[in-house]
Amino acid sequence: MANFVFGVQRSGSESLTTRLTIEKVTKVFSDHPEQALPLLAAGASKDRVHSDLGAVVALNGISLSVPAGAVYMIMGLSGSGKSTLARCVNRLIEPTAGRILLDGEEITAASPQRLRELRRTRMSMVFQHFALLPHKSVVENVEFGLKLRGTPAPERRRKAEEFLAIVGLEKWARYRPSNLSGGMRQRVGLARALATDADLMIMDEAFSALDPLIRSEMQDELLQLQKLLHKTILFITHDFQEALKLGTRIAILSDGMVVQEGTPQEIVLGPRSDYVAAFTRDVDRARLFDAASVMTPAEPIIIAGDGALSMPSRMDGSQAFVVDGAGRFLGAVAASDAATLQGKDPAALGLSRQGAIPMKAKLVDVARALSGAEQLAVTDEDGRLVGCIRGEQVLARIGGPLSATASR
Repeated sequence: MANFVFGVQRSGSESLTTRLTIEKVTKVFSDHPEQALPLLAAGASKDRVHSDLGAVVALNGISLSVPAGAVYMIMGLSGSGKSTLARCVNRLIEPTAGRILLDGEEITAASPQRLRELRRTRMSMVFQHFALLPHKSVVENVEFGLKLRGTPAPERRRKAEEFLAIVGLEKWARYRPSNLSGGMRQRVGLARALATDADLMIMDEAFSALDPLIRSEMQDELLQLQKLLHKTILFITHDFQEALKLGTRIAILSDGMVVQEGTPQEIVLGPRSDYVAAFTRDVDRARLFDAASVMTPAEPIIIAGDGALSMPSRMDGSQAFVVDGAGRFLGAVAASDAATLQGKDPAALGLSRQGAIPMKAKLVDVARALSGAEQLAVTDEDGRLVGCIRGEQVLARIGGPLSATASR
């Protein structure tokens, strides 16, 4: 299996704000779609609606909340409704029923004029087959959305060149799209979407047309861009490995309905149906789960600035972790030597921090670090001790039941 680095986890105030709200959105393709709504409300299946009315139900009561700064994956097999949902969000397809709100503003109620403004300023889209203008240069393609917005030529050229540099194509600015490889053209599409600084970026099977190696490189590039730009991305895919690699959260669709929604780790640990379990069966858990998902509480020795010791109620094993008064990990000592720390300056202890691993470290890296070690300290971004981890915990998570489905 390829060496995936799974999951983009956002933190801070961004994750507390809902950027996009989808409320009971239904889409029926028919000359008289409203006739299907009473049947669907009564619980009729899409097959029943098609049999009775000749109507095609693409979406049936979809409700989702997309946090600001998230890479939110809409995942499902062909015909599940995922691309229809993406096009309902920017109203390239009109929903039959339901509401869609962007930062509280109801997109589904927007006038044609306001909708054009929203598309120019607040939403951008990256398509599967690039959708570049062949008669324009690369830089002209990137600045096209800014031109539609009315941005003055010097400013839009500056921004276009800036984002071409971010995606590594500044040397190709004057070339036509036909001179570029598929991966390079998709980078142009990505730069065009980013240049508008839209609040919501929709990526519809954006990497599906690329060769596997180029596709993996584009996924890695998107992860790096996300660390830098913290965009809110609605990403449509049929590839579960891609959803795991990129997603902050994942919504899995089947027959136009959400069958499960959650973080990548939640979905792999608790698939709620055989349909979802089939996707999770071959997941490389060592590259999905992190240290935080398996760590247990740690009882450290606390050594204050004046050297006063606060000993834990008990010490497991032959080692003890040592932290300062702020909880920052200082190192580990043999349990038998703990008492010798009394009265010593924490800065002069000379303890090694090699026995620590970040809480976001993947289990494949934790397993390597545990080689020959009894246990590891787990630390947060500020170096504070947040837990500990042993080899048996890693093995239990990696080797646990793969598809013990919950309530069917």
